[in-house]
Amino acid sequence: MGVPFRFIHAADLHLDSPFRGLVKAPDAVRTALSAATFAALRRLTDAAIEHEVDFVVVAGDLFDEADRSLRAQFALMKEWERLAGHGIAVYAIHGNHDHLGGRRAKLKLPDGVHIFGANRVQSAPAYTRSGELAANVYGVSYGERAVTENLALRYAADADAPYHIALLHGNVGGDPSHDSYAPCSLEQLTGGGFHYWALGHIHKREVLHQYPHVVYSGNSQGRNPRETGAKGCYLVDVSAAGATDLTFLPLDAVRWQEMIVPIEGAATEQELLSRLQTAAGSASEEGEGRPVMLRLKLAGSGPLHARLKDGTLTAALLEQLQEELWREGSAWVYVHSLEASTFAQMDWAALAMDDGFTGELYRLGERLRENSEAWRMFARAAIADIDSHPKLGKLGRRSWDELPMDWLEEARLLAIEAIAEEGEKE
Repeated sequence: MGVPFRFIHAADLHLDSPFRGLVKAPDAVRTALSAATFAALRRLTDAAIEHEVDFVVVAGDLFDEADRSLRAQFALMKEWERLAGHGIAVYAIHGNHDHLGGRRAKLKLPDGVHIFGANRVQSAPAYTRSGELAANVYGVSYGERAVTENLALRYAADADAPYHIALLHGNVGGDPSHDSYAPCSLEQLTGGGFHYWALGHIHKREVLHQYPHVVYSGNSQGRNPRETGAKGCYLVDVSAAGATDLTFLPLDAVRWQEMIVPIEGAATEQELLSRLQTAAGSASEEGEGRPVMLRLKLAGSGPLHARLKDGTLTAALLEQLQEELWREGSAWVYVHSLEASTFAQMDWAALAMDDGFTGELYRLGERLRENSEAWRMFARAAIADIDSHPKLGKLGRRSWDELPMDWLEEARLLAIEAIAEEGEKE
């Protein structure tokens, strides 16, 4: 029997992560993005103090670069000093972005901060703020960027603590959206005698397993249009009997969002603009009072499809939205992108019965949509040349696993539309 305690699991702070592009965005937008990772760090400290946690664990990539900026190092020291002032300890490892082979300033760590080295898995006792042993915390940092060894095999739980927490920065289960650093299987983690695996590296938060808990907290701040939705950390409550309860705490200072707007039934540009404005309003609400970087996507078929094809109308709508929606303050919405993935209006019932090539193309798409394995085989054959390319292959695998059915639907519609247009010309 142990003691009840509370800790925060965070990862992938990526302090001083650069935000490139957006040269036409207002200065306030670029300033907010540049400061976002630092603001999320301060919110992490605020959350730890507010919720009176006993300690904080950070599972790698505290900094965005191995040669970490002085600004980022000073910012982290300041927040750790704040935690130390409230009796909150910190346990952290470094990952592929901020591995220990990089350059760093010689700064004295505040009391209560433990950084795990790169040579071997180490353990350190973690105490409640009243001085009772709560758990043993284990971790190992990256000594270089590309660690391909299965680091999980090095971990072994000691017998002298009621609860065991392992910090690991790596790819569990071969997630194709991230580099395969420190790869391991879920089974290798659940059978190791640990109660909680605090994971980093994958930026999407996910609880892979419970009892033992295997958890990605995700990153604390979205860094690009692909990292949408709330970002933050997990507040973890552990009872004296070892019952473990997780609560997600949002920390992001700027939220990236994506909204899909259908064009069906929109007969005029004004009506389409109104739909886009409504979507922006919904995104603002989902931002929960923080600034929102919004990507809008037009989808479906409708009377305005032909106008959207050459990009002129899309560009005009984007400019109008940026002008109308931009308001300086604490909860602005900036539409950084407007994309159109629309298609011509079709008589799908007639197309399904068509005995020509176009009908067969339509039916092939339907069969593939209903059979995911057949679709994957078809897709792999279609991109075999890309897959075999030393650089493009990696990009192709990632994109395919992220958007398989989207690609199928878009390719099918483009092909059917192109055939229909050729028929009209004849």
